[in-house]
Amino acid sequence: MSYALKVYEVFRGDEEKAKVLAEAFAKLEERYFHVENVATVQDLKNEGLRLEKEIEKVRLEIRETELRLTKEIEKVRLDLTKEIEKVRLEIKETELKLTKEIMESKQSILRWLFGFWITQATFVIGVIWVLLKVQ
Repeated sequence: MSYALKVYEVFRGDEEKAKVLAEAFAKLEERYFHVENVATVQDLKNEGLRLEKEIEKVRLEIRETELRLTKEIEKVRLDLTKEIEKVRLEIKETELKLTKEIMESKQSILRWLFGFWITQATFVIGVIWVLLKVQ
């Protein structure tokens, strides 16, 4: 029931006053906000409490997400550390293998050079002997 109707009911004895007052209240109600849409102090307090609860819920979700992400980061860091150590070990093994192969190559080259020197010395001695025999 609108205020205009209530005023009309109260001043019903004086019909003219009742109509004027009812029209005035009706125009005021039309022009300004509707009273039923106005929030009360209790409504605002309730809404504030609801928002505080929701904010706390969001904060809790943020903390949980933060903890979960921190754990995931630590796991990834640990996995990467393991992987890095594995790669370092592979590099060290490859380095040792290559060092061994280089040493074997040096030994092989020295054997061939020694054989070449012996053959060359034998050839030179043979040439000198033939030259000395021919004279």
